[in-house]
Amino acid sequence: MRRLTKQVRAAGIWGTGSAVPEKVLTNADLEKMVDTSDEWITTRTGIKERRIAAEGESTSDLAAAAGRQALKAAGVEAEDVDLIIVATVTPDMMFPATSCLVQMKLGASKAATFDLSAGCSGFVYALDVAARCVASGGYDRVLVIGAEILSRITDWTDRSTCVLFGDGAGAALVGPVSEGRGLLSSDLGAEGAQGHLLTLPAGGSLLPPSIETVEGRKHYICMQGNDVFKFAVRIMEETTLTALRNCGLGPEDIDVFIPHQANIRIIDAAIKRLGIPKEKVLVNVDKYGNTSAASVPIALNEALQADMIKDDDVVALVGFGAGLTWASAILRWGR
Repeated sequence: MRRLTKQVRAAGIWGTGSAVPEKVLTNADLEKMVDTSDEWITTRTGIKERRIAAEGESTSDLAAAAGRQALKAAGVEAEDVDLIIVATVTPDMMFPATSCLVQMKLGASKAATFDLSAGCSGFVYALDVAARCVASGGYDRVLVIGAEILSRITDWTDRSTCVLFGDGAGAALVGPVSEGRGLLSSDLGAEGAQGHLLTLPAGGSLLPPSIETVEGRKHYICMQGNDVFKFAVRIMEETTLTALRNCGLGPEDIDVFIPHQANIRIIDAAIKRLGIPKEKVLVNVDKYGNTSAASVPIALNEALQADMIKDDDVVALVGFGAGLTWASAILRWGR
């Protein structure tokens, strides 16, 4: 929630990667499943299609695939990774942690691991934690992954939510960078009193699995969309401005803006409030829908692949999600 201070060294991103399932579910496909239309979905969300995991494909599978890409881009071997953080709300199982499964699949046997749950803000939360671990001198190479298979917790009979979500994973390798580069500042926060607006009600210690919870469809995403929309538009502006202010910058200094890909109307409203031109914004919500913690790292990887980001560019990453949580990070790109 503040500028990185009292650090041993600067910390930033060395390389990124992403992975999505092969199966594409289009709006036309959804028209055959629920009472909806391509026009209705597109005008209200900007989504045209999303990716759906195959039977037997797990969150750890997608996370490991994205992680391999990030390691390759960074020029780092798996056995040299010190720490793996996986941000997810759809772990393979309650335990062991998905990060442990990713460690095994990557062959990163020397890495400590843990999962982090902050909804769609998860990757930016994890990036902040990773950067502080590296900046302190405690770790040299931290693999940060946001990965989700939301299709397994989506109610495909609920037209208000099933059109929104998709599956995927994105990753970044965080390590020491030159002074003045890397993570400049961040802003993390939560409004726990609003947590009821976006929940997965059953499956935990409060409502353990039972015949009643299954029959009551309590194991699927439950969202009060209008209230979440209002929160998102407000908080994306507020957290971005806070993070910028923490490092002495303003919206005019942003070269590339990477927002959470939940809804095109939220993105458009946020950049209008911030005064950020559309050509500086990476948008891929049309291709993937809302992939929760995977959203920001997938978008970041695609921005790099499209040569949107150059050395010394100021890059802003912004997320919001279940909790309700929010997170923003300001980076100066380069090693």
